Amino acid sequence: MNQDEQRRLLVLNEVISGRLTAGRAGELLGLSERQVRRILAAYREEGAAALAHGNRGRRPVNALAESVRAQVLELARTKYAGFNQLHMSEMLREEEKLAVGRSWVRHILLEAGIPSPRKRRAAKHRSRRERYPKEGMLLQVDGSPHDWLEGRGPAMSLIAGIDDATGTVPHGLFRTAEDSAGYFLLMRGVVAKKGRPVAIYRDRHSIFETSSREGPTLAEQLSGRREPTRFGRLLEELAITSIAARSPQAKGRIERLWGTFQDRLVSEMRLKGISSLEEANRFLTSFLDRHNRRFAVPAAEEGSAYRPLPEGLDPKSLFCFKHTRRVSADNVVAFEGCRLQILADPERASYARLEVEVHQHLDGTLAVYYQGRPLAARRAPAEAAGLRARAVEAHGAGVSSAERAASPGKPPANPAWGRYFKLAGSRPNPPAGQTAP
Repeated sequence: MNQDEQRRLLVLNEVISGRLTAGRAGELLGLSERQVRRILAAYREEGAAALAHGNRGRRPVNALAESVRAQVLELARTKYAGFNQLHMSEMLREEEKLAVGRSWVRHILLEAGIPSPRKRRAAKHRSRRERYPKEGMLLQVDGSPHDWLEGRGPAMSLIAGIDDATGTVPHGLFRTAEDSAGYFLLMRGVVAKKGRPVAIYRDRHSIFETSSREGPTLAEQLSGRREPTRFGRLLEELAITSIAARSPQAKGRIERLWGTFQDRLVSEMRLKGISSLEEANRFLTSFLDRHNRRFAVPAAEEGSAYRPLPEGLDPKSLFCFKHTRRVSADNVVAFEGCRLQILADPERASYARLEVEVHQHLDGTLAVYYQGRPLAARRAPAEAAGLRARAVEAHGAGVSSAERAASPGKPPANPAWGRYFKLAGSRPNPPAGQTAP
């Protein structure tokens, strides 16, 4: 007999001897008087055996079959090694057609000495703010550099945004590093799928704001405001408020998202054998769909605060880097080693000495604008210095070291993103090591 049964036996003997009433016995045992009388009648008829539970020694009807238990344990040690207990129970249901709950998975693994891979720290007391009431009111954005491919491929950063009201991730992408182009692509994907959010919540990375340690330029002093970063300019044109977080804890929703992704996404990419940035981006689309179905919460208010782009606005003129350049006397614009010849048009015969805007599109093409109007342009003939540099490259083996040192330099063969360009309207080849967005 266990301790509870021994306690019942002691109290019932006191009732039989007349030293306790059934009501007082019920108070001691936490039972009703009627239940005490029922147990007492069984005790008088069957003895102490009546106090044992009727199912003792029987196999529970909901017990897990030993074959299923062995299969779960084998999968946990091989195919799903490293999966957390809840994630593994979901994968067993989806991939293996085994309806095993999370509590059973936990019981089986702990019984076999396999702890959960996620280490949980003791919670600290913080006051959590209320979610924004409507979808699209606030989008938390961030980048997470991590060994996403566990050594099977290149180092990558995941750039994504999470809606504060619903917890859904409208868009995300992998990049070789957290950079401005990645956030441009992120916002382009969010706007295409959902629309423009009212505001974004982000950290104080130099992508979003100019460092306070850098003093203002003369132009900034005259205008009375700091020039926005390239991504800041995009947010202003999209009419999206940019809110800076003062600490990682302040943007805890997306920080917790990274914890989930570094567990679930890493495990599923390992399961699929993904080993390249391109494969990871393709898999991410289906993963986000399943993640949103699994973890989305209903917003407090119905409807959406996402806004479409104004009619007639070309998205390509927004999602690009914009640079101001002055046109030379022969109507040529120089931009990072590329020379563009501006052609005459009905508006003006010459644009010499004027300031124009060069748009560096995300697909590597260039376009020239003057006061918001696109200009016709073509590649300008190479100058003598550029022709000599090409000759040095083509016949480098026969050129002396002194001649090579005296020759003008040439951009590196594998430049950073966006160094080699084509004019807008052509079909460019992306730079080496990069993929077209």
